[in-house]
Amino acid sequence: MRIYIIGNDGITLSRTAPAALNEGEIVVASNAELHAAPLNGKQLLALWNVLPGVEKRRKVGDRDALIEQLWSAIEALPDPERQSDAKRPSKQDEVIAMLRQPEGATIDEVASATGWQRHTVRGVFSGTLKEKLGLTLASAKEERGRVYRIAEPASV
Repeated sequence: MRIYIIGNDGITLSRTAPAALNEGEIVVASNAELHAAPLNGKQLLALWNVLPGVEKRRKVGDRDALIEQLWSAIEALPDPERQSDAKRPSKQDEVIAMLRQPEGATIDEVASATGWQRHTVRGVFSGTLKEKLGLTLASAKEERGRVYRIAEPASV
């Protein structure tokens, strides 16, 4: 069942009724409930105008007709992507994976992959990876610049 939470910031789709509503929010699950909702013309017009792909309106016109069109447009909205239960790897994990690859990574490559500034990457290398995690970084000057890799510990 699709349940819609109508608030000041638009319309949110939910699979279940929320335990608590914020001030000014209304829950509707059917066309009849939308008709019965205490929404004035200005609010209905604002809801219509935030829907994607609709022709914007300036006047409400026939209230019942607008609610019918609004309900049809709301029902046509795609279901939001379900949140994955799998935890996304952290940026630190991504950096470590890049540095464990045989080709290693340059500071610019790590900065591009993480969205970090170059000085942040250098700080992560020296502070987090070396000092906190105790990893050994090896670097070598190559064609593409200075390439960093996580050095395997020497076997005893």
